[in-house]
Amino acid sequence: MNTSLELRSTRAQRREARRRAHHLVTADEHSLADLEMFLATLPLCASGRIFIEVPDASDIGVVEAPGRMTVTWLARGQRSGTPGSGRSCAPGQALARATCAWADEMMCDDEIQTNVTLLGGYLGTADIVDHLTNTLDIEPALIHAPERFGLLPADR
Repeated sequence: MNTSLELRSTRAQRREARRRAHHLVTADEHSLADLEMFLATLPLCASGRIFIEVPDASDIGVVEAPGRMTVTWLARGQRSGTPGSGRSCAPGQALARATCAWADEMMCDDEIQTNVTLLGGYLGTADIVDHLTNTLDIEPALIHAPERFGLLPADR
């Protein structure tokens, strides 16, 4: 038996499993229950990023996510709206900005497929879908958003 070869094979299998389970997930204060249900379905080896937008820092809580996933809370009350406008951050705006910036940096190659699950409200989700499909050329089949929003082809 060649245990060195077996060990490398096992490591390669684990590395490949992590690649298959890479995720980008978004939610807001209205979709936290949906987020919890979705995260419960992910394998423990899932990796990726979770962005959650809430009205204020006092709304930040704890989310049970796989250990290789990073959770980022975005409190609208501590953020500005459109730069130079002097306005407050609108619902979905912080979520869209953070998600699109992350995607620009992390989804720039085809080496690792990222499954996108968008659970936030319509406005932020629409901006994210537009950016992912039109700017980054992400296949709509890799994006999951509430069907009621009508943002993605129904026959995926």
